[in-house]
Amino acid sequence: MSGSAASAPLFQRLQRWAKPVLTLALLIAIPILLYLQLRDTDWQEVGESLRGYPLWVLGLGAVLALASYLNYSCYDLLGRHYTGHTLPVRQVLPLVFVCYAFNLNLNALVGGIALRFRLYSRLGLDVPTITKVFSLSVITNWLGYLWLGGIIFALGVVPLPASWEIGSNGLRLIGVVMVIVALCYLAACAFSRKRKWHVRRHTIELPGWRLALFQALLGAFNWLLMASLMWLLLPEDVAYPTVLGILLISSIAGAIAHIPAGLGVLETIFLALLQEVPKGGVIAALIAYRALYYLLPLSIALVTYLIMEKRAKAMRESNTEAHTEPREQQEPAQ
Repeated sequence: MSGSAASAPLFQRLQRWAKPVLTLALLIAIPILLYLQLRDTDWQEVGESLRGYPLWVLGLGAVLALASYLNYSCYDLLGRHYTGHTLPVRQVLPLVFVCYAFNLNLNALVGGIALRFRLYSRLGLDVPTITKVFSLSVITNWLGYLWLGGIIFALGVVPLPASWEIGSNGLRLIGVVMVIVALCYLAACAFSRKRKWHVRRHTIELPGWRLALFQALLGAFNWLLMASLMWLLLPEDVAYPTVLGILLISSIAGAIAHIPAGLGVLETIFLALLQEVPKGGVIAALIAYRALYYLLPLSIALVTYLIMEKRAKAMRESNTEAHTEPREQQEPAQ
């Protein structure tokens, strides 16, 4: 047996162990770090900050949150163009809105994958088509992340504490690598001669460069909308690029931790990187952000989902009646 063949199973075992160990470490570390950040909090100051938000700020925040959800829902319209399926837009947009809200508040397996496959299947799409739509949506989201995060990190917009091992120079290097990866994807979509690969009975096909460019724009715009909402809620002396950079760092940390809604991760990182901002104002902004970006869309998604289920039930009943009536008519009279 060659050395490379022998090392392959070892590498796979290390991969299987590394992910749960890292997740467990984050599950232990995040509550401890959050407690250390919150133990000296003046909760009266937090309450005053929450009560001090003008109605127009909360209204504009709700508009930004819903605009982000609508923008994210358009990812699947790119998937509609990519796969050529013919489901109408009026069915696609509410479906993805519901899945995104469930994904953020529960986890990716429930909202991002299981629910999406269930709802699309009920509308008549086959599994390979749903897989392609879902895959393109995921790539769109993280392609936008690579562009924005790469530029923000490479420019050194987010100053990291000296105690963080990665350091500001390390973050800049990561930013450069992220931009290179994003450029490689666009270059592959534009110039690659081989366009299809077959992996486990699934066909992976590169989109055209125009579609890839739309992926980058839509993905980046969604992260900009999310950061705009957080920036709107934070005290006025916090720069928008800094807020965007911190949000991008907290989002990747939340994805690694696999904690539903990134609960605790977002708060820990914002409090750690905005130490010069009044803590009460930061905590109030985080609470308001969760209410506007997580809970408000979730309440809308729940109502939308119930309506979708009711319509699906009515369609099943009408189809059942349509199949039984002809048989009854064909029976001979007694």
